[in-house]
Amino acid sequence: MSMTRAELQDAATKAFDGDLTPDAAHSWNLITDMGWLMMAVPEDQGGLGLGREAVGVIHQALGRTLVAGPAIAQMLVIDALSAAGGQDELLGRAMAGEIMSASLAEGLRAVPDADRASHVLRVEAGRISLLPVEGLALTARATWDKTRRLFDVDAGDAVGVVLAQGDAATALADRLSALRSVALAGDCLGGADAALAMTTDYLETRRQFDRPLALFQALKHRVADMKAALAAAQALFWARTEDSAADAVTMGAMKAHAASIYRLIAEEAIQLHGGIGLTMEHPCHLFLKRATLNAALGGDGDQWEEAAGRRALNA
Repeated sequence: MSMTRAELQDAATKAFDGDLTPDAAHSWNLITDMGWLMMAVPEDQGGLGLGREAVGVIHQALGRTLVAGPAIAQMLVIDALSAAGGQDELLGRAMAGEIMSASLAEGLRAVPDADRASHVLRVEAGRISLLPVEGLALTARATWDKTRRLFDVDAGDAVGVVLAQGDAATALADRLSALRSVALAGDCLGGADAALAMTTDYLETRRQFDRPLALFQALKHRVADMKAALAAAQALFWARTEDSAADAVTMGAMKAHAASIYRLIAEEAIQLHGGIGLTMEHPCHLFLKRATLNAALGGDGDQWEEAAGRRALNA
């Protein structure tokens, strides 16, 4: 990276240093204006050439404030266009902020903001293509997490612009899966960090028996356990993003671990906030809902742990 991770983290944190769930349209304009969509695109294609580590920083910042929008899906489309080559016009439009979406699951399920997108990325066995959304059937998917708008897309036999076929499509699909896992894991760890910080602040402020809750030993131990688990997950995350050889299975297992830590901390945050943590008016529930959805998107823990286990047995 031409910028250090700390410098990029500082800029990203300041950009969204405000209330949770900021306005989606304003957030999208900010993301595009700051050039975050082109972070991983090589410089000779008009990008910044900062790689997966920069993508991780960006998505941690977005997860920390529960930013809505299709940023993860947009980066998948941009990476596919960049890897395919020869798609400069579409790539430029995508980097400039024209919404082009992709599935955060398998097939064309769970496509963020598909109703606002001009194109959607289709990843199937032996072929990856970019389809114009006009004329495709969209079905809104109800989710517990209201910070994301997801759709299922019925593309029928539509082909669109073919980006890769055969072995090239298989390799690109693995690359996109790994990138999706990096983005989702970053979102998880950013959200977990924010939920833990919010909980720690509450325990330092709330008093019981004329003492801050933070001084109660049992509560201190629970917070310490969460901090240790989060620090370990963050160390694994940065090790994987810096490893150019890390493949889809390695990244998927890392994402599954990050999602489990996020859910653990979100659940603990609700408990440690006591009565107010159980109310809809308090933001605790927003982190738990996002954590639950992140755990399911991009393959759940069972899928990736089985894949990693089978590979280890066959090694």
